[in-house]
Amino acid sequence: MKPAAFKYVRAATVPEAASLLAEYGDEAKVLAGGQSLIPMMSMRLARPEVLVDIARIPGLNEIEANGVLTIGATTTQSAVIRSDVVSAFAPIIGVALGHVGHVGNRSRGTFGGTVAHADPASEMPAVLLALDAEIIATGPSGQRTIAVEDFFVTTFETALADDEVLTSIRLLAPTGNACWSFNEVARRHGDYALVGVAATAELDGAGKVTKARIALSGVSDTPVRVKEAEESLIGKTLSDGAKVAGEIVSSSIDPPGDFHATKQYRIEVAGAIVTRALNEMADQKGTR
Repeated sequence: MKPAAFKYVRAATVPEAASLLAEYGDEAKVLAGGQSLIPMMSMRLARPEVLVDIARIPGLNEIEANGVLTIGATTTQSAVIRSDVVSAFAPIIGVALGHVGHVGNRSRGTFGGTVAHADPASEMPAVLLALDAEIIATGPSGQRTIAVEDFFVTTFETALADDEVLTSIRLLAPTGNACWSFNEVARRHGDYALVGVAATAELDGAGKVTKARIALSGVSDTPVRVKEAEESLIGKTLSDGAKVAGEIVSSSIDPPGDFHATKQYRIEVAGAIVTRALNEMADQKGTR
């Protein structure tokens, strides 16, 4: 199948990209790696009249860490997986990206693209929610920071304005002994998850949870946190709190059912993999 006719423009700078998006409005789409957008265009599920290519804008494919980890939007997923900086700062990112498509997809797909695409079944939105990330967007009026809690609006829709470009993702370093886990259940490796969980926690010297975040994919039209389950862990060891937290997750979510999985299946799987994730984190003994 072939996409509908469109105009292609390659932006040389972020201001130029923002200007082009402002000019064409909702008729335009940003193109980076194209691993989601191009197949949707080929199936006529997306029919933008203009593609604004940002893939070769200098500086958008860099990774930096100086107390804060910053990943440029056009950094390929493969480059993020290979990055020693990312693996030292937030290893859950590389682990989760290993579940995204296959090697060929990840060599072209971009880190910012998988976030801006906002598929609620994809891995990175849930991971960034668990990591309390910040999204940096740039438009004609300048740069702004969007908390990840406010970024995902609904399926394939974010808080980005029509004339804004997602330029980077920023993460703060954990403040205590940190541990993490990523789990998902998919029909085949590389498929979108039926249910996924990204969990992080910080522990005190006695191994008790002082802070926790549990984010799920595939159970709503955005990635979701289950704050009641997070709060149930405070003051407990992860192994002591894992089962109850999983039960709270199962009783709290209202996922859709479809031809891939029933609603009840997703409810039961979500609770089970949250419990599994927390038990895995207990074995890490507070290592990042």
